[in-house]
Amino acid sequence: MSLYVPRPAEKREIARKTTYTSIALNAVLMTAQVLVGIFAHSQALIADGIHSLADLVSDFVVLIANRRGAAAPDVDHNYGHNRYETVASLFLGGLLIAVGVGMLWRAGERIANLQDIPPVHSSALIVALVVLVSKEALFRYMLRAAQRVRSAMLIANAWHARSDAASSLVVALGIIGNMAGFQVLDPIAAAIVGFMVGKMGWSFGWDALQDLSDRALDQATADDLRAAVLSTPGVREVHELRTRKMGDLAIVDAHILVDPLISVSEGHYIAESARAALLKDARVVDALIHVDPENDADHPPPRHLPTRTTVQDAVRTALSAQNLACDTLNLHYLSRGFDVDVLLPAVSSVEELAQSQERLAQVDFDALKRRLGAREIRIARAIKTPTTQTAAEPR
Repeated sequence: MSLYVPRPAEKREIARKTTYTSIALNAVLMTAQVLVGIFAHSQALIADGIHSLADLVSDFVVLIANRRGAAAPDVDHNYGHNRYETVASLFLGGLLIAVGVGMLWRAGERIANLQDIPPVHSSALIVALVVLVSKEALFRYMLRAAQRVRSAMLIANAWHARSDAASSLVVALGIIGNMAGFQVLDPIAAAIVGFMVGKMGWSFGWDALQDLSDRALDQATADDLRAAVLSTPGVREVHELRTRKMGDLAIVDAHILVDPLISVSEGHYIAESARAALLKDARVVDALIHVDPENDADHPPPRHLPTRTTVQDAVRTALSAQNLACDTLNLHYLSRGFDVDVLLPAVSSVEELAQSQERLAQVDFDALKRRLGAREIRIARAIKTPTTQTAAEPR
């Protein structure tokens, strides 16, 4: 069964739709909670109204982050603006913590002055129950939409609504207790709401902070991405696959192992094919593929070997001494040794081939290998025929 991965445009539309719904509902509920809370002398209901006001602020933050996160990469943000969503989640967490601490402080003041707590009017209970039902319905609606588009920011906002429903339940219980003669239960309910809000804020903020610290994707997703790279023709092995989150998306780095004797252009083609396979996954915003001829974790790249210019000069000098020329030179820096492939210009007859063979026999390839530190020097030459053939042999 294939995993459904939403496209960015769909995520933005769902975020806009659910957030506007939340704004409309929270505006109505916040107004009712604060006004009725003042009239009914319920600190718990007023605290819940302030919570709803915080919801309104957070909804506008989500809208801004949703719009900014959709912006294309630019000079200042080469990888795009997807982390605006993570920053928004961090802000939401901080906002909830601040609101929760404020609620706890106010509840503590009321508990310290129990004699000043008046009885709560029954209208506060009605509003609290209406808010409870409304926030639970909003939570279920938002969470279903957020899970469908796999948005961490929208999931956080949905659970924010669930925290509102839970706090409204506590508020209702506190009001009932106050109406039954236990006046202290109303500020206690307000304190419990403050604790719940602060705890939820800490959870969201900490999670967002981990993402901003380059947290990796989960192991199952990383395994999916590894399988996509391994399925690319020409890839022998994948190692050092690393991921870091960019909002709900990720950047991927990977090393691929290819045949060590292929050309640079073929290695580049394989790498680009592997990168294209990764970018087909909508969770990947960008990918960087490093091509290895060997697993450099097991076989570190050799050091202090001659450069192409040094090898080219030495080979041409050795060949020119016997009136021979070098057409193409390929170097292989491998853990098993440094190898050199030399392709001589094609000859047009068997006689020319025999003459070049005699001149090659006069070249001191052993001395050349010692000078270059080469394990092997392979010489190849071709005969110009209707079906040109190339022969190679080590020296």
